[in-house]
Amino acid sequence: MINRIGEDEEAVERPFDLAMTVRLLRFLRPHVRYAVLALASLVVVSLTTLVGPYVTKIVIDRDILRGDLGALWALGFFYLVVAVVRYLAGRFEQRSIAVLGQHVLYDMRTGLFRRIQSMSFTFFDRRPTGKIMTRILNDVSNLNQLLSSGLVRMLGDLFTLVGIVVVMLSLDTRLALLAFVVLPVLFLLSTKLRRQIVERWRRVRRKISNINANLDESIVGARVVTAFHREPENTRRFAALTDETLGSWMQAIRANAFFGPAVDLTGTFGTVLVFWYGADLVRTGQVSIGLVVAFVSYLGSFWGPVSNIGQFYSTLLVAMASAERVFEFLDLTPEIRDVEGAVPLPPLKGRVTFRHVSFAYVPGRWALRDVDLDVSPGQRVALVGPTGAGKSSFLALLSRFYDPTLGQVLMDGHDIRSVQLDTLRRQVAVVLQETYIFKGSIRDNIRYSHPEADPAQVEAAARAAGAAAFIERLPEGYDTEVRERGSRLSVGQRQLIAFARAILADPRVLILDEATANIDTETELLIQAGLRTLLAGRTSFVAAHRLSTIREADRILVIDQGRIQESGTHEELIARRGRYYDLLRAQFQLQEQVGWFRRDAVAPLGPDGS
Repeated sequence: MINRIGEDEEAVERPFDLAMTVRLLRFLRPHVRYAVLALASLVVVSLTTLVGPYVTKIVIDRDILRGDLGALWALGFFYLVVAVVRYLAGRFEQRSIAVLGQHVLYDMRTGLFRRIQSMSFTFFDRRPTGKIMTRILNDVSNLNQLLSSGLVRMLGDLFTLVGIVVVMLSLDTRLALLAFVVLPVLFLLSTKLRRQIVERWRRVRRKISNINANLDESIVGARVVTAFHREPENTRRFAALTDETLGSWMQAIRANAFFGPAVDLTGTFGTVLVFWYGADLVRTGQVSIGLVVAFVSYLGSFWGPVSNIGQFYSTLLVAMASAERVFEFLDLTPEIRDVEGAVPLPPLKGRVTFRHVSFAYVPGRWALRDVDLDVSPGQRVALVGPTGAGKSSFLALLSRFYDPTLGQVLMDGHDIRSVQLDTLRRQVAVVLQETYIFKGSIRDNIRYSHPEADPAQVEAAARAAGAAAFIERLPEGYDTEVRERGSRLSVGQRQLIAFARAILADPRVLILDEATANIDTETELLIQAGLRTLLAGRTSFVAAHRLSTIREADRILVIDQGRIQESGTHEELIARRGRYYDLLRAQFQLQEQVGWFRRDAVAPLGPDGS
């Protein structure tokens, strides 16, 4: 069903895994000083929490109950000092945690991005872009929340909690045990119910993501929607998604509205028990009024850490799921990488050899079968064949985007698997059918292949590719900013920039994969002129359907079902009346029917093969 948005089915929580947690903690090692500073600040904050009620007890029992009301001034001054210390320590703690979190976030995201950048094409073939982005953005954020604020604050809360328990037990064991009666209920609320709340809000975020995805599709595909009068159906679908989001939101709101009052009620019940029993103990002279007041103050500071530790447990389980997904990527080894002992590839002359090459993306489903080929330096080789014949697979092996399943690909006699990748790709350039233009200036896009190129070199490459004319007509010329994917440029203009980029790279082997498929005739004339410059003196492989591109090749390979079916020049293959001849006849018949060319365009296919 078109425009149907599915929910992410990946697990949001995993059971606690000690080995994975230890591995996560290693991310803190380079920044341990920030963690220590944050923890030390939290300890100071915790000590201010512990000392205040105890001092209050002493002042009440020793001074106030004896009529020394001046002690209230001393108590007030003491609390002011404690408040200032708490403020300074809390501020330092927040700053340390923020710095720690940003450093950990930087390390994790850059490490993960570096690993993803090193992965082979098979990695991207098997995974949707959205899931890869989720690893870098959402999952890393979950881990950062655990490692920075979550872990440090949990230790601070644990220190506070242990301190309060020790002080309360030392003050009066009976009152302490009575207060602890409500702990199981509070723990249940802080774990089970909070996890339900977290899951409900997570469901809301997924519903909102579905709305965003639907909205994006509807806006980007607005022309198709209008052309096929799908507005009512799109509106109905959007309303259904919005209704689902509203339902999920209300469920989350109800759970959230129950949680806070339930925690407060539970804590209040524990406090009431202390008041009730404490009053009786005061009446019988077993405890002082100051002790009961201190006890109640400690209870006010007790429930918060208990709730926070329960929240940390939920954060920990979410982080386990995120860690599993992040480590899955970090533990991957690129399939295409430098082998041990790889050597730099010396400057190429351009000889390319395929020795019994077979290749399959999926085991048993061959894209290429037993390809043998020897191309001399400087030769122009054109690849033709039906869609799915194996042309793009053939070209992908040349730049080592993939490795052959069987056989060898050699350049100047070097197996390209035995040479360093960077030295290979510096001498091999690729121009694809779908040219990617990055956000930035046209100048920066051209020198993407050669970042150190000066303006004169960039402009020379643009002139050689036939791109200078349209660039110089732009208001800001080469400094014109283009949007993502070059949306401000036509298809032909983007292709001319791609050719300029390839010329600037000055490769010894050039690969054009249907690089002229989506352009108009006028732009093609510009590109043909650029191609003559681009291909001169270089070994080139061109997958194309246009006769103007094919017939100038020194050698034409007809590929079908993963095999080279025919090989020769344009004239030789026409004279054979074989597969190449049939492909061109079908192409020209189609062109005649739609009126793209004059009828005499089929002259090369006449009986004499001229």
